[in-house]
Amino acid sequence: MADLISTARRGCPIAEASASSTPAARQEPSEAPEAPSADWVDPAALAIDPYPTYARLRREAPVAWVPSLGRYLVTGYAQCHEVECDQQTYTADVGGTGATMKRALGGHPMLRKDDPEHAAERAAVNPTLRPKAIKSRWAEIFDRNARIYLDVLEAVGPEDAELNRDYASPVASQNLIDILGLPGVRVEDMRRWSHAFIAGTGNVLDDPDIWARCEQARTEVDDLLTELVPHYLQHPNESMTSALANSGLTHDAVTANVKLTIAGGMNEPQHMITNIVWALSDHDTVRREALGDSSLWPKVFDETVRWLSPIGMYPRQTTRATVLGDVALPAGAAIGVVVGSANRDASHVAGDPSTFDIHRERRPHLAFGSGVHLCAGHWAARSAVGDIAVPLLYQRFPTLSVDSGRETRWDGWVFRGITDLPVTWTD
Repeated sequence: MADLISTARRGCPIAEASASSTPAARQEPSEAPEAPSADWVDPAALAIDPYPTYARLRREAPVAWVPSLGRYLVTGYAQCHEVECDQQTYTADVGGTGATMKRALGGHPMLRKDDPEHAAERAAVNPTLRPKAIKSRWAEIFDRNARIYLDVLEAVGPEDAELNRDYASPVASQNLIDILGLPGVRVEDMRRWSHAFIAGTGNVLDDPDIWARCEQARTEVDDLLTELVPHYLQHPNESMTSALANSGLTHDAVTANVKLTIAGGMNEPQHMITNIVWALSDHDTVRREALGDSSLWPKVFDETVRWLSPIGMYPRQTTRATVLGDVALPAGAAIGVVVGSANRDASHVAGDPSTFDIHRERRPHLAFGSGVHLCAGHWAARSAVGDIAVPLLYQRFPTLSVDSGRETRWDGWVFRGITDLPVTWTD
């Protein structure tokens, strides 16, 4: 466990300082001004295109109270990084109306826990998701799944192909079915479950229809795991569900973390495939470079995940009154850590952060989080998407591009991605 925590804290120099800091070492909250109120923020505008709102918040108030969301939004890179690296002051175990993930999943997954509880649960799946395991066990499966759905995409044809429906979503779904070890689950069901859990996690406006879809998805997954967990106790294998089942965790913890993986493990890889294609269609020079030099694909992946972060915001809550970004926050404050904004902060990103540039000076970003909550599946995503699904897509269809004659649709800001990406190609 010590090795796990040490690895996860890389890139978080604040973490060590925070562990030994006392409130007296910090600026006293009573000496700092209250966070300004950004009463102009419109959730509907965020869902359409959040980046203009993010730019204004970073410029005017990188830590601001947003009445329409009932929380403080943190939009600057330095402030988001500080939150992620200080579990003592900013807990992932959010309560009250901020606990949408717990409600969506019907349980308390590791992502909403702090250490040592978080580390204990993450340790169960860590061996399955390490780079060595990805390369030796899962890369071949990712390759097989990509080739299956490349055939599907080709059969649909360049006049009717929709990349999310015909390739990105089913590839991400089947990869997740395999790595979780959920035999017999259809890609359509995995997609539906993931969309329901993601919508519920982002349901900050408390839409009852979204909660109804979550309840149905929870029931179906819970019924499946009631049968599957005892099976893996008797017949363990290399899958994540088997690892969780044999970890000594409670059944509730196992099911909560499987549902957490269903939510994030399909959504982000799916959107990364479509995001990369959308970016390259608008940056033909970069596309030609990558087609001519396969060593550039990791840079394409990393720049895209920074520029178009699939995870836009996640919640934290203050455990005590504190000062963040020179403004006072009360104890129990609900916070939205807007990494989709932090990754475009000009005070941190080299060059113009609003542009797509694979050759910019590389600096850390927060697309996969940071500190102890660094995304456990980030190596799997880099392999499945950046090394396999996207390069194979362009090997099969070198002229692939967005079809401008049909509509591209984006949605969301808590989780943001392309819901419809019509594509075309020439022989």
